[in-house]
Amino acid sequence: MLILFVMRRLQVPIGIDILAELTMCDEAIKYFDVTDCIAKLVKTKHLTLTDNKYSLTEKGIRNGEALEENLPYSVRVVAEEATALMLAALKRDSMIKTNSTENENGGYNVTLSLSDGIADIIKIDLLAANQKLAITLEKRFRKNAEQIYHDVIKLISD
Repeated sequence: MLILFVMRRLQVPIGIDILAELTMCDEAIKYFDVTDCIAKLVKTKHLTLTDNKYSLTEKGIRNGEALEENLPYSVRVVAEEATALMLAALKRDSMIKTNSTENENGGYNVTLSLSDGIADIIKIDLLAANQKLAITLEKRFRKNAEQIYHDVIKLISD
């Protein structure tokens, strides 16, 4: 019931680790219990598995909706809060794109972009001297994309 409850709130395909993290909101629930239940939900066609991500089926939506009132209120509240935080993180992550490719002349071309959900609001192409620097640029941009955007806007508009 809890897995279906969480999946109904997410409404996006999700990997097993994130799904397990969101459903282990009680110390009595263990990782292997969750993964076993997920496998059973796939077998009973409540969930589908595509590209290592789980999605809720119409059957899962229907049965989850019918059963969610059976979950203790405290568990529902904790699961809803965790799911809301995860949705915000997933939304942010989907708006940040990073990519690096090795340049035939040496170095790496690094592309970093931040979207507002409609189009890129900033896109930066850089040349990194080596793969280590390219990876560092990608990680730091992913971590600080909004601040980088604001700093660039401030620098060029002041």
